[in-house]
This record gives sequence, structure tokens and C-alpha cells, in this order.
Amino acid sequence: MTAPPGPALLAVDLGLRSGLARFGADGRLQWYRSQNFGTHARLKRAVPAVLQDASPLAWLVLEGGGPIADVWEREALRRALPVLRVAAEDWRHRLLYAREQRSGALAKDAADGLARRVIDWSHAPRPTSLRHDAAEAILLGLWGALEVGWLAQVPAEVRR
Repeated sequence: MTAPPGPALLAVDLGLRSGLARFGADGRLQWYRSQNFGTHARLKRAVPAVLQDASPLAWLVLEGGGPIADVWEREALRRALPVLRVAAEDWRHRLLYAREQRSGALAKDAADGLARRVIDWSHAPRPTSLRHDAAEAILLGLWGALEVGWLAQVPAEVRR
């Protein structure tokens, strides 16, 4: 998938199956997907190509930590790409209601609905099915666009 021109933010919901979402400097979602790397070794080999495919990038936003985050961070460092790392609880606190965060299952359901509103607001292609990792990457990217100042607030069309 070729990235549109201009600086962007790539949000990654970390895992061997990762959610990826690219946001433009206007704060709108440009593309999203779920990618199954299968093994840690395949992930290590794939990360440079994923970042190249999403270029030009101004930010990399990662949810989570551990060895998988380290792979992404090392490649970002090699490219002098700034990284924001956040825990799911932190971005969820900003975007979801407290009642939607009482369990992981509730949070994932709420994330799906909110991600679909971001897709509609951004005029991105609608999914036939939306995996939870892609939905969470979309919301992570929205959080990142707010954090770096590309959006002043959650757009009214996305708010519930």
C-alpha cells in the first residue's frame, strides 16, 4: 500500500498480529490494516518495509512495550523518527467513557464503534470486517494526532 504524500503518523497496536493505521498531518486516517507477522524473526525482517511503505513519517506511535516494541523503536531510531509509546489504558482514558473501560471486552467493543466513526469522518474505505487490532490502531492514531497537536480536539463527527 503506497502512502499518500506528506508527513504522517503511523500508529501500531503491537503484537505478532499488529494493527496499523496511518494518519495525515490533517489528523485524518489515510489507511489501516491488520498484519500477521507470525514470528518474532519475521516481524524483525518486516518492520523496515512497513515503515518504508508508510513513509514519509513524522511520528511512530506504539501501544505497549517489550521485545516487539523494541524492534519498532530500534528501526525508528535508525531513521531518526520520533516515537510515542503509550499504554492502552492511557489512550482509552482520553477517548472512551469510563463505563466502556470496565473490561477489556467492553473496551474492544467501544473501540470498534469509535474506529468506524473515525473511518467515516476521514473518508477512508469502509471495512468489510474490522479486526480489533486495526480498530485499536485507528484510535491509537487518533490519540497520537491529538498528542502531537495535529488535532486540537476529537472531531465533533467522531464524538458520541
